[in-house]
Amino acid sequence: MTPEDRQSKRLPDEEETLAEILASDPEKEFADRRGVSDEEWDDEGEPDEDELDDEDAEDDEYDDDSADEFDDAEDGGADQPDDGNAADAEEVDSEKLTKELSKAEKGLKNAQWFLIYLVIFLVIAWILFFKIIGITHMPTEDMKPRVDAGDLLVFFRLDKDAKFQDIIVFEKEIDGQKTLFVGRVMAAPGDTVEITENDRLIVNGNAIIESVAYSTAAPRRGDRVAYPLTLAEGQYFVLVDSREQGVDSRYFGPVSEDEILGTVITLIRRNKL
Repeated sequence: MTPEDRQSKRLPDEEETLAEILASDPEKEFADRRGVSDEEWDDEGEPDEDELDDEDAEDDEYDDDSADEFDDAEDGGADQPDDGNAADAEEVDSEKLTKELSKAEKGLKNAQWFLIYLVIFLVIAWILFFKIIGITHMPTEDMKPRVDAGDLLVFFRLDKDAKFQDIIVFEKEIDGQKTLFVGRVMAAPGDTVEITENDRLIVNGNAIIESVAYSTAAPRRGDRVAYPLTLAEGQYFVLVDSREQGVDSRYFGPVSEDEILGTVITLIRRNKL
């Protein structure tokens, strides 16, 4: 087919299309798009301006509403977290805070109980070691060989009713100064004590035979004590075991009950500390 035939064949179609475009009414086509029928357009020529304004207003309102909804959706999506995630986060924070508070309360209660136990312990220790039990060291070698200097003596404060040969801890005021002494009870209240010229200890007319003393001899120590000596109520005659050089009732006289700190119940050797 020649180009002239092709051109002659397309011309009717192109001419027809051009004729349709020229014959078409743009205003009518616009009316069709706006929803106005051919009869209404032909009868009235144009749609009523009020109707067009109403339709335009409705379109604007629709566009505004759509825009607002879109903005709200965007704002809500950007500002507000997911409800489930927010609830989980709040629950986790609440559990964490509860655990921290519980831990703090537990720590406070433990501290309070610790202070209570400490106060109770201190009170018991004070009562035990200042009212019931006493501990001191042997200040001299006056009680050899049974007690060495430096040994720890544990004595019972509540027992001041000493018996024969009990070892007691007492304080005696000598030359205006109180001094700590340790000695053995040889005579109790009501007894009569005599030291003979040959250094023998006589109590109530009987010579005392001892197995615990380093020496059974008990020489007099000065003229402060007059013999025979009868002990009054609450008085004790106390001698040390090392009697050759020790200081005891031969030197400062009887020991009264209010001067006694307690009776020795046990000792701890210095070489075993």
